[in-house]
Amino acid sequence: MAIFEGRVALVTGAGSGIGRATSLLLARSGARVALIDLDENEIHEVAREVERCGSSALPVTADVSREEDMREAVARIRATWNRLDVVVANAGINGTWAPLDQLRVDEWDHVLAVNLRGAFLTVRESLELLKREGGSVVVVSSVNGTRIFSNTGATAYACSKAALVAFAKMTALELARNLIRVNVICPGATDTAMLDSAHRRGEEETRPPIEFPEGRVPLKGGRPGSPEEVAELIAFLASSRASHITGTEMWIDGGESLLQG
Repeated sequence: MAIFEGRVALVTGAGSGIGRATSLLLARSGARVALIDLDENEIHEVAREVERCGSSALPVTADVSREEDMREAVARIRATWNRLDVVVANAGINGTWAPLDQLRVDEWDHVLAVNLRGAFLTVRESLELLKREGGSVVVVSSVNGTRIFSNTGATAYACSKAALVAFAKMTALELARNLIRVNVICPGATDTAMLDSAHRRGEEETRPPIEFPEGRVPLKGGRPGSPEEVAELIAFLASSRASHITGTEMWIDGGESLLQG
């Protein structure tokens, strides 16, 4: 039997990158998958890919930072499958990377809204279904803000990702009584569209004079990881194979953060 047979998973940011790879891996492992993303075209394409894996998909166009959107998304899961076993809070943005004295309040707020409030709303709105049978939550953080602090200008992004680690640990303890496990992963450079999506402004003014001539990812000769490699870790943590793991952060970066931190 497939490891997620009969299970229902919710994945945010499912239209591309890590979210897409995770959705497809969970589908191939037997899960029915609710796909949440802002990009309607991407999310419907992933839904077709999930169905080609022999599973069922529920594409939902939603903004994870909006309470009403996430409430409606979970309501649709309830109406469609009436259960939820796995939640992957993956949606995130790089936003603006700029020196602190150039970073606008609206730029700061936008990153925190998507990355941190989005995860909070995703998990909070899922609790009524998760509490029925227990389940697993995997929060996607980053090496930035947890081990790497040399990416000057990424203050808003790093703070949002650091906060996700605290969020996962706090909720892991709170929800243990409901048999809900909460873990957080910290990917390094990953070959996705997000890798180069930051809006960069004035970083050269504050960047420390550091170079890594042999590459920034020691394990792979400088090459970034793949979304599929990250998806494998998410699927492991979401599965019964990780039944005694909760409140734990795991780095998946090929040693990048050990070199750069």
